[in-house]
Amino acid sequence: MTTIADPHLDGRYAWLRLAVSVLAATVASVGMWAVILVLPAVQAEFGVGRADASLPYTATMLGFAAGNFWLGRFVDRFGIAVVLTAAAVALAAGFGLAAVSRNIWDFTLAQGLLIGVGTSAGFGPLLADVSHWFRRRRGIAVATAACGNYLAGAIWPLGLRGILAEDGWRAAYLVIAVICLAVIVPLALMLRRRLPVAAMASGAPGGPAQPMAAGFSPATLQWLLALAGIGCCVAMSMPQVHIVAYCADLGYGVAVGAEMLSLMLAAGIVSRLASGLLADWIGGVRTLLLGSVLQGLALLLYLPFDGLASLYVVSLIFGLSQGGIVPSYAIIVREYLPAREAGQRIGFVIMATILGMALGGWMSGWIFDATGSYRMAFLNGIAFNLLNVAIMVLVLWRTRGPRPGAAALEPA
Repeated sequence: MTTIADPHLDGRYAWLRLAVSVLAATVASVGMWAVILVLPAVQAEFGVGRADASLPYTATMLGFAAGNFWLGRFVDRFGIAVVLTAAAVALAAGFGLAAVSRNIWDFTLAQGLLIGVGTSAGFGPLLADVSHWFRRRRGIAVATAACGNYLAGAIWPLGLRGILAEDGWRAAYLVIAVICLAVIVPLALMLRRRLPVAAMASGAPGGPAQPMAAGFSPATLQWLLALAGIGCCVAMSMPQVHIVAYCADLGYGVAVGAEMLSLMLAAGIVSRLASGLLADWIGGVRTLLLGSVLQGLALLLYLPFDGLASLYVVSLIFGLSQGGIVPSYAIIVREYLPAREAGQRIGFVIMATILGMALGGWMSGWIFDATGSYRMAFLNGIAFNLLNVAIMVLVLWRTRGPRPGAAALEPA
């Protein structure tokens, strides 16, 4: 297949743009993790059960899911700079309103309608934008951009710990509001350059026939990826959403849980980078399948081990196992589906993964309220993970021809 050469693809500017995108994602993604950090304090202040206290997280993830899809469409039309600027305003307003909320429902609405939607700009839309600026190193570039989400999870809990302990969660939310507006807008202005022509002309690396290489139409493949994303992320949400509360229930304290979450997400960064490199070699489908199998095995380890030292180790293993799963969906979309629709298609699949996180976060809280422990919640996550593995085995089995992306490595 003949391709259009462009010095900006995989060039110096592309890598600079990637670095700016990671910084923007690290700040914007605070919306996903702040609500987890304040879950115990919000539950105590508003006097609600664990399931009701999990509703703000669920609302955040629903807003995050919708934002990934709709903002992804806007990125296709207007570019990432406009989307990021609007997201910064939404985040500042959301954290400000949440800080003065009077009950769990006010707090939930602020999280879902403003914080969740604003946070989404730092994930799916950014991944779609970054994917256009790389061809030969698209896997590692997308995975690196996705690391902003986990960098936020590793950095923000530690940075906010002192404020949470001394001034409370409301003060922490006000600080976040100011930081989002002051940092994200200047970064967005650095991303105003429009996409090069070659990015749109290239399409998927294997050309327009590539979707049928997996034995599915584009629509069928997209829906299969979405269903797989729900399964993997219901499983993923159990430790990520409830590890702080789980540690508090075991008597280790909220601070220990926050440290464990940071460790888990820091390991996820390593996993994402390694998965990106692997995807450039073996393709997104195989990379995603490998990560899903390892995630299921890591979840199994939470069942027999609940000691302090063992939980640190298991959380590290879990982070190393699952970090590369979600970015692999974006890589698969770019391998098989049209480039001009990257924003909305990646947004749709990412939306499904976030719906899985939202469902899993609430479901685990409900199971805890019903059973008094998280054991059945871990088993529920393992069952949903098996659904994801089964779908990806089907996709891999139906794959025909050379590895996706191989054409991009051949001379034009």
